[in-house]
Amino acid sequence: MGAGNLAVFDLDGTITRHDTLWPYLLGYLWPRPWRLPRMLLAVPAALRFPFKRDHGDIKGALIHAALGGLRRPTLDRWTERYVAQVLCRGLYAEALAAIAVHKGQGDRLLLMSASTDLYVPRIGAALGFDETICTRVRWLQDGRLDGHLASANCRGEEKLRCLQALIAREHPACVYAYADSRSDLPHLQLAQHGFLINGSRATLRSAAAAIRPLHWSRRGSAGQIL
Repeated sequence: MGAGNLAVFDLDGTITRHDTLWPYLLGYLWPRPWRLPRMLLAVPAALRFPFKRDHGDIKGALIHAALGGLRRPTLDRWTERYVAQVLCRGLYAEALAAIAVHKGQGDRLLLMSASTDLYVPRIGAALGFDETICTRVRWLQDGRLDGHLASANCRGEEKLRCLQALIAREHPACVYAYADSRSDLPHLQLAQHGFLINGSRATLRSAAAAIRPLHWSRRGSAGQIL
């Protein structure tokens, strides 16, 4: 027997008004300028990117350069502060309203993001999501962060694969999906109800006719509603 409905939300640009990884990295580095020279460690990945277009490679390199070597308690303290900032000032009111509607209907809520498990699960838990799927980062055995990726980068076709696996396992009656970028189109097209948030003209032209465009206002943000 199939389960109830499933509502899948992307994070960056869908629930949050902006990217979350760069502010997470820079927010830690800004008051600690002595760590900035470590960013040179990401230069080889940056030079490879125009040729390989490997978002996971450069993401892992940037995290390794910015935060590599930090211990869990140190990162946990920064993550707690960062997530509080995002929840208080960085969310679309329309996203919170959509989450509340699905929660009120008893739908299962899935947060699925290419951003990392350094902070995405905490945001998901704070917003009442039932499950989080995101990119995982590598830790060393001594408890320090390596920062390179420990999983596939949860973007594009990998998001589609993850959603296909979940649907095959749980057989939801209906799937709703909310996301904002061209790379999200594959999994939006898998859903019975796909919603493209603030899509560019090029992305809208590429989207299947069944995907519904939605405009969420960037002029204001919602505070935490817990």
